[in-house]
Amino acid sequence: MVPPTLVPSAAGPNLRRETTTILEILESPARPFVAILGGAKVGDKLAIAKVLCEKADTVIVGGGMAYTFEASLGRSIGSSLFDPSTSSSARNSCRSARRDPTDARAFLRRRPSARRGRGAGDLLRRRHSDGFAGLDIGPASAEHFAEVIAKAATILWNGPMGVFEDARFASGTEAVARAVAKSDAVSVVGGGDSVAALQAFGLEGDVSFVSTGGGASLELVELGDLPGLRALRESPFN
Repeated sequence: MVPPTLVPSAAGPNLRRETTTILEILESPARPFVAILGGAKVGDKLAIAKVLCEKADTVIVGGGMAYTFEASLGRSIGSSLFDPSTSSSARNSCRSARRDPTDARAFLRRRPSARRGRGAGDLLRRRHSDGFAGLDIGPASAEHFAEVIAKAATILWNGPMGVFEDARFASGTEAVARAVAKSDAVSVVGGGDSVAALQAFGLEGDVSFVSTGGGASLELVELGDLPGLRALRESPFN
């Protein structure tokens, strides 16, 4: 990106706070540093997971993306969300620091109640039978994740633990959200779904910083810089 040369240009206060907050927790976090990754698209977050595994003390993985990690280890995931294109990369990603769900709230997709939006789902342990799709972390996972979060001094959360928009599968995300909100740690929450979850549970005001950078913030986590930021730094007006 070409630096601005015709008129004075500068980062606004929101951009400055966004970049400063994210870079500070990546470069000099108070420890323990706990990163929480969720959501459906593991392909979008695998590179970010690798970065966070090098910088964070613990990386909690939940949501749909967890099943690609599970499948990469040869575990049965039934009909849960799975991205085969990233399976080989996920297999060895962050094995020592990563915390995966140990149970899940799952639904048998061919069950009529699933189509009609009824039923609470089935509580499954590590392995999922054919036809079952995991839609939320289970209570044991939620309790364990909350315990890890309670010990953190820095928290970065991006992505829900399940399909929280459906009340039947919201408890895992709510448990994580409440643990983050209750913590005295520096807590940074980003991603539209995570922010929506905070709002849904009335917790948006209980975290240190709510990121509004979306994909750009994730790219900043991954690369440590952005073309637009570099262009501003190289501007002759600075």
